[in-house]
Amino acid sequence: MAKTATKIEKTVAEKLDSLYSLQTIDSEIDRIKTLRGELPLEVQDLEDEVEGLDNRIEKMQEEVKTLETEVSDRKNSTKDAETAIEKYKKQQNNVRNNREYDSISKEIEFQELEIQLNEKRSKEFKFKITSKKEILDEAIERKKMRSEDLATKKSELDEIIAETQAQEEKLKKKSNSALKKLDARLGKAYTRLRTSAKNGLAVVQVDRSACGGCYNKIPLQRQIDIQAKKKVIVCEHCGRVLVPGEAEEA
Repeated sequence: MAKTATKIEKTVAEKLDSLYSLQTIDSEIDRIKTLRGELPLEVQDLEDEVEGLDNRIEKMQEEVKTLETEVSDRKNSTKDAETAIEKYKKQQNNVRNNREYDSISKEIEFQELEIQLNEKRSKEFKFKITSKKEILDEAIERKKMRSEDLATKKSELDEIIAETQAQEEKLKKKSNSALKKLDARLGKAYTRLRTSAKNGLAVVQVDRSACGGCYNKIPLQRQIDIQAKKKVIVCEHCGRVLVPGEAEEA
C-alpha cells in the first residue's frame, strides 16, 4: 500500500512539474509576442486603410471619367444642334408658306434650347468634376502617406520577426509536445485557464505565501498541501493552478 501511495504522489508531482514547465515555455512565447507589441495590429489596420483608399480612389476615378464623358457628350450634342440650326436656317430661305416657316422655326427653337440645356449640364458636370478631383487628390495623398507608414511598420515587424521567429517556432514545438504529454482533461483545463487568465498565466508559483497570479494570500494549510504536491490545487480567488515557489521547494 505504501508503494502505491508513493507512486500516486510522484505522478501528481510530475503532472505539476509538467504543467509548470509548459507554462514557462508558453510564457516565453508570450514574451516574444510582447516584443512585437501592437505592430501586427497596426500593420493590419494600415493594410485595411490602404486597401480602402485604393477602392475609394478607383471608384472616384471612374466617377470622374463618367462625368468627363458626359461633358464630352454634351459638347458633341451642342455641335450637332448648331449644325442642325444652320441646316434649318437654310431651309427657311426656301419655304413655300408660313406653315413650313413656323415648323422650321420651332425646330430651330428646340435646338437652341438643347444647346442651353447642354451648357447648363456641362457646367454642373464640370463643377462635380472639380469637387471630386479635389477629394481624389486628398485621397491619393493620404494613400501615399499611409503607404509610407505601412512600409515602415512592416519593416519594423519583419525585423522583429526575423530576430525571433526561429526561437518562437522552436518554443511552439516544445509547447505542443509538452501539451500532448499531459492527460486530456488536464490539458484542456490548462488551455482554458490560459485563454481566460490575465497574461496567459494558468499555472503560477506561490510567492511570499500568496498566489503568483492574483496575489491573494494563501492559507497556511493550503501552502503545506501545495508544497507536498500530492494533489492539484487551484487558487480559491482566480482559479489558477498553484505550484511551490523556488523558496518553498528549497
